[in-house]
Amino acid sequence: MSDFVLDDRLTRDSELIMPLGLCQLRLLKDSRWPWLMLVPQRKGMSEIFDLAPLDQALLTFETNTVAAALKKTTGATKINVAAIGNIVRQLHVHVVARFEGDPNWPGPIWGFGQAEAYDAARKRDFLNALAENLSS
Repeated sequence: MSDFVLDDRLTRDSELIMPLGLCQLRLLKDSRWPWLMLVPQRKGMSEIFDLAPLDQALLTFETNTVAAALKKTTGATKINVAAIGNIVRQLHVHVVARFEGDPNWPGPIWGFGQAEAYDAARKRDFLNALAENLSS
Protein backbone atom coordinates (compact mmCIF):
# COMPACT_ATOMS: atom_id res chain seq x y z
CA MET A 1 0.00 0.00 0.00
CA SER A 2 3.02 2.31 0.20
CA ASP A 3 2.61 3.29 -3.48
CA PHE A 4 -1.00 4.42 -2.95
CA VAL A 5 -1.50 8.16 -3.56
CA LEU A 6 -4.80 9.92 -3.01
CA ASP A 7 -6.06 12.07 -5.90
CA ASP A 8 -5.52 15.79 -5.18
CA ARG A 9 -9.22 16.57 -5.63
CA LEU A 10 -10.23 13.92 -3.09
CA THR A 11 -7.64 15.33 -0.69
CA ARG A 12 -9.00 18.85 -1.19
CA ASP A 13 -12.69 17.92 -0.86
CA SER A 14 -12.50 15.48 2.06
CA GLU A 15 -10.63 14.67 5.22
CA LEU A 16 -9.43 11.36 6.59
CA ILE A 17 -11.56 9.89 9.36
CA MET A 18 -9.68 6.59 9.70
CA PRO A 19 -8.10 3.82 7.70
CA LEU A 20 -10.13 0.62 7.44
CA GLY A 21 -8.80 -2.74 6.24
CA LEU A 22 -8.76 -1.84 2.54
CA CYS A 23 -10.06 1.71 2.35
CA GLN A 24 -9.51 5.13 3.74
CA LEU A 25 -12.76 6.32 5.30
CA ARG A 26 -13.12 10.03 4.53
CA LEU A 27 -15.61 12.80 5.35
CA LEU A 28 -16.64 15.16 2.56
CA LYS A 29 -16.31 18.84 3.47
CA ASP A 30 -20.01 19.58 2.95
CA SER A 31 -22.30 19.62 5.96
CA ARG A 32 -25.50 19.70 3.91
CA TRP A 33 -25.46 15.90 3.89
CA PRO A 34 -23.71 13.37 6.09
CA TRP A 35 -21.40 12.34 3.24
CA LEU A 36 -18.67 9.73 3.56
CA MET A 37 -16.29 8.27 1.03
CA LEU A 38 -14.35 5.02 0.89
CA VAL A 39 -11.13 5.02 -1.13
CA PRO A 40 -9.44 1.64 -1.67
CA GLN A 41 -5.76 2.05 -0.91
CA ARG A 42 -4.62 0.42 -4.14
CA LYS A 43 -2.60 2.11 -6.87
CA GLY A 44 -4.13 2.66 -10.30
CA MET A 45 -7.67 1.50 -9.57
CA SER A 46 -10.54 3.19 -11.39
CA GLU A 47 -13.24 0.50 -11.44
CA ILE A 48 -14.45 -1.96 -8.81
CA PHE A 49 -13.74 -4.82 -11.21
CA ASP A 50 -10.09 -3.67 -11.41
CA LEU A 51 -9.65 -4.83 -7.81
CA ALA A 52 -8.55 -8.38 -7.01
CA PRO A 53 -11.51 -10.60 -6.07
CA LEU A 54 -10.61 -10.55 -2.37
CA ASP A 55 -10.36 -6.73 -2.43
CA GLN A 56 -13.76 -6.58 -4.15
CA ALA A 57 -15.24 -8.61 -1.30
CA LEU A 58 -13.52 -6.42 1.30
CA LEU A 59 -14.77 -3.25 -0.42
CA THR A 60 -18.32 -4.61 -0.33
CA PHE A 61 -17.96 -5.49 3.36
CA GLU A 62 -16.49 -2.08 4.27
CA THR A 63 -19.13 -0.23 2.21
CA ASN A 64 -21.97 -2.13 3.88
CA THR A 65 -20.45 -1.64 7.34
CA VAL A 66 -20.05 2.11 6.81
CA ALA A 67 -23.52 2.45 5.25
CA ALA A 68 -25.17 0.65 8.19
CA ALA A 69 -23.26 2.76 10.73
CA LEU A 70 -24.20 5.96 8.87
CA LYS A 71 -27.88 4.97 8.83
CA LYS A 72 -27.77 4.20 12.57
CA THR A 73 -25.92 7.46 13.29
CA THR A 74 -28.25 9.69 11.30
CA GLY A 75 -31.61 7.91 11.10
CA ALA A 76 -31.58 8.74 7.38
CA THR A 77 -34.54 8.07 5.11
CA LYS A 78 -32.17 6.53 2.55
CA ILE A 79 -28.47 5.74 2.25
CA ASN A 80 -27.11 6.39 -1.24
CA VAL A 81 -24.03 4.41 -2.35
CA ALA A 82 -22.29 5.27 -5.61
CA ALA A 83 -18.98 4.74 -7.39
CA ILE A 84 -19.32 7.15 -10.30
CA GLY A 85 -15.86 8.62 -10.92
CA ASN A 86 -16.49 10.48 -14.17
CA ILE A 87 -14.34 13.42 -13.08
CA VAL A 88 -12.08 11.84 -10.44
CA ARG A 89 -11.05 8.54 -11.98
CA GLN A 90 -9.43 7.12 -8.84
CA LEU A 91 -11.77 4.47 -7.47
CA HIS A 92 -13.85 5.86 -4.61
CA VAL A 93 -17.28 5.02 -3.24
CA HIS A 94 -19.65 7.68 -1.90
CA VAL A 95 -21.93 6.80 1.03
CA VAL A 96 -24.46 9.57 1.66
CA ALA A 97 -27.30 9.88 4.17
CA ARG A 98 -30.40 11.44 2.59
CA PHE A 99 -33.52 12.79 4.22
CA GLU A 100 -36.86 13.86 2.80
CA GLY A 101 -36.66 17.64 2.62
CA ASP A 102 -32.85 17.84 2.55
CA PRO A 103 -31.25 20.18 -0.01
CA ASN A 104 -32.25 18.88 -3.47
CA TRP A 105 -34.31 15.90 -2.21
CA PRO A 106 -34.93 13.59 -4.01
CA GLY A 107 -32.49 14.75 -6.70
CA PRO A 108 -28.77 14.03 -6.79
CA ILE A 109 -26.28 15.83 -4.56
CA TRP A 110 -23.52 16.15 -7.17
CA GLY A 111 -23.14 19.63 -8.55
CA PHE A 112 -25.98 21.05 -6.47
CA GLY A 113 -25.36 24.41 -4.79
CA GLN A 114 -22.29 25.32 -2.77
CA ALA A 115 -20.63 23.18 -0.14
CA GLU A 116 -21.16 24.34 3.44
CA ALA A 117 -18.38 23.82 5.98
CA TYR A 118 -19.04 21.89 9.16
CA ASP A 119 -19.33 23.65 12.48
CA ALA A 120 -16.51 22.15 14.60
CA ALA A 121 -18.78 20.91 17.39
CA ARG A 122 -21.31 19.40 14.98
CA LYS A 123 -18.55 17.60 13.07
CA ARG A 124 -16.99 16.29 16.30
CA ASP A 125 -20.35 14.98 17.55
CA PHE A 126 -21.12 13.34 14.21
CA LEU A 127 -17.71 11.65 13.97
CA ASN A 128 -17.90 10.42 17.59
CA ALA A 129 -21.33 8.91 16.99
CA LEU A 130 -20.17 7.37 13.71
CA ALA A 131 -17.10 5.83 15.37
CA GLU A 132 -19.30 4.36 18.10
CA ASN A 133 -21.66 2.84 15.53
CA LEU A 134 -18.77 1.50 13.46
CA SER A 135 -17.38 -0.34 16.46
CA SER A 136 -20.68 -1.90 17.57
